[in-house]
Amino acid sequence: MIQPLPLREVSPPFGAFTVVVGLGRSGAGAARLLQSLGSRVLVLESSGTPAQHLQARALRAGGIDVQLDCPLTIESFEARGPLPAAVVVSPGIRWDHPTLVELRNRGVRVCGEPSVAWAASRGLPWIGITGTNGKTTVTHLVSHLLQAAGLDAPMAGNMGTSAAELLLERRLRGEANPDWLVMELSSYQIEASPELAPAFGLWTTLTPDHLERHGTLSNYRAIKRRLVENATVRLLNADDADLRAQAPNWDQADWVSAGPRAGLPAGIEPLIWIENGRLCSRDGELFDADSLALPGQHNQQNLVLAAAVGLKLGLDPAGMAAAFRRFPGVPHRLERICERAGITWYNDSKATNYDAAEVALKALPGPMVVLAGGQAKQGDASVWLAALQRQAAAVVVYGAASDHFAGLLLSSGFSGEVRNVEDLGAAVLAANALATASGSPTVLLSPACASFDQYSSFEARGNHFRALVAALNATPAAIE
Repeated sequence: MIQPLPLREVSPPFGAFTVVVGLGRSGAGAARLLQSLGSRVLVLESSGTPAQHLQARALRAGGIDVQLDCPLTIESFEARGPLPAAVVVSPGIRWDHPTLVELRNRGVRVCGEPSVAWAASRGLPWIGITGTNGKTTVTHLVSHLLQAAGLDAPMAGNMGTSAAELLLERRLRGEANPDWLVMELSSYQIEASPELAPAFGLWTTLTPDHLERHGTLSNYRAIKRRLVENATVRLLNADDADLRAQAPNWDQADWVSAGPRAGLPAGIEPLIWIENGRLCSRDGELFDADSLALPGQHNQQNLVLAAAVGLKLGLDPAGMAAAFRRFPGVPHRLERICERAGITWYNDSKATNYDAAEVALKALPGPMVVLAGGQAKQGDASVWLAALQRQAAAVVVYGAASDHFAGLLLSSGFSGEVRNVEDLGAAVLAANALATASGSPTVLLSPACASFDQYSSFEARGNHFRALVAALNATPAAIE
């Protein structure tokens, strides 16, 4: 068995009474894990949907108090007696919310769900993966690679199951903690859990995102950097322009590149790079770069980051190559759905910003029909618009951002057709007709938007897209 790297332990204990704010998946998981650790827990939720009433009923049945329709105000806490020692907040709540600021000023520990999991997992080494784009695929790749090597290395965090849920399930089944915990961590999670100090810290990319929350790119960068600085082993993507520009400010970091070693700036000596189609290390060639059969240069960057973890842990290169060849891909990330009447449909619902959507456009063959829309984010759309001009025969815009996107395309001089529709169902029908008429071989859902105008998550959006495309296959006559 490969021995874990040394782990820093830095989690102060939670008190006998903890308040969890937010009845989402992470909040419910944190509440149940805290209770299993002996804490009395109260969950506060500002709304009260039918689904939340059902979830509250289940938690109450397990002995956890839940208050729905409870606003996030300091009075909501004061009305329940002395302030708790700790408050665990949902990642959707702004860190600078006035009530959270007031609680911190009064000496209450305010933190996120990862802090609860971190406190419950002393001695368990984490692999923390962050970045604007790419972190979900890298998380899946690392977990897959370690599991293929015989290690118990489940994944959790921002991409589905929370760490609290995973650890609680193990406790309830009487199982030991895993060998490694592979964690995708967003800026929201890192911001609220500054004590996280993983054995490995991986940083995939950095482009402007979530600025409506963090204010400036500098603030956003600093939050992500803190996770990697706290790590014992730091792995950085030398192909990302922003990370590369920060290279002089890093020491004791290992860099990887999906390009040749000679193409890197002076001062960056990579741990792994790609030369003539082969992954290479300082000790020689490792394996073929096409062992990972996912499209796009960005997936080559994801490959070398995951391979760097394997190299650090002493995994056999041939075994790594075999594991990568068996990797099935990640749902909602350039996921190939089907081919229908000569048109291949791709689900890239995870592309929730301009930069991620631009990466998808570069990865697939054009001309294509692109579906874009949802809840727009702040950011520079110019590179995305240029990629649409090169690759797209038509763009179907939908949802809350449809008028905004149609205006951007018009003002950019986009030469293809723009179709403005209400929702994703109408967008799929329009895209099918446009691809057939133009002879485009590819239809790509890559929204460049958050999903929250019409869906609870990008996963829900991607699942609906799959169902809509399947309905096209089932009833071709109805849509031709």
